[in-house]
Amino acid sequence: MDSANLVEIFSSFQGEGPHVGCSTLFVRFGACDLRCRWCDSPHTWKPAARCRIEDPACGERIVANPVPLADVVSAVEALDLARHRFVSLTGGEPLLQPDAVRAVATVLRDRGPRILLETHGLATDALERVVDAIDVVSMDWKLASEVERADAPRGAREEFHAAHTAFLRVALRAPETYVKVVVAPSTRDDEIDALAEHLAAVDARVPLIVQPVTPRGSVKASPGAAQLLAWQVRLERRLADVRVIPQTHPGLGVR
Repeated sequence: MDSANLVEIFSSFQGEGPHVGCSTLFVRFGACDLRCRWCDSPHTWKPAARCRIEDPACGERIVANPVPLADVVSAVEALDLARHRFVSLTGGEPLLQPDAVRAVATVLRDRGPRILLETHGLATDALERVVDAIDVVSMDWKLASEVERADAPRGAREEFHAAHTAFLRVALRAPETYVKVVVAPSTRDDEIDALAEHLAAVDARVPLIVQPVTPRGSVKASPGAAQLLAWQVRLERRLADVRVIPQTHPGLGVR
């Protein structure tokens, strides 16, 4: 694959998860097949007509999609690729374009940063095709109370636990894997318990990041401290490494 549908390429720091604060160069892919009520990037749900590229020479420039792989390399090199700790392949859902993910990861992997794949954790067949080119798999664990497939009938709810379990077994081939679950005031205890059960059945040592939702859209509040502490207690009955880490970048006004 010599091109990709991209939304943007920019330099910042990681705003969530166990590597929060690390210098990161983001390559954001277009299109996603899920709809999360609290999504912080709904502009990535559809394939993008144009891609925004941060450019030290002029601030930013806009190019048409698909973006050739050679142009991706030129763009990240102009942003001083080698000084970054990570390149984050994010979205949207990058694994809707597995050949492009593999091509970008392969060409950038030996240039300094570690390659981090940010994914909804459901496209197992696509992950099989790219996992050997990835250093860190950051997989979401979606809860049915907050997430549905884009093509699902209105009001339909699907439990994702079994699909996430299959994905995780492949993800663990990467040098590092962690799971991230976004929780909201509407998150149910039975969902938390099911997550713990399924994750522990694969490997109870996999780090689980509990991320309180950042209010946006129809989600007006985050869970309170007492609720987060209670969920952590429930999860730690089955899992060895449970961390509560909120998003940091919205409060700091960075991408």
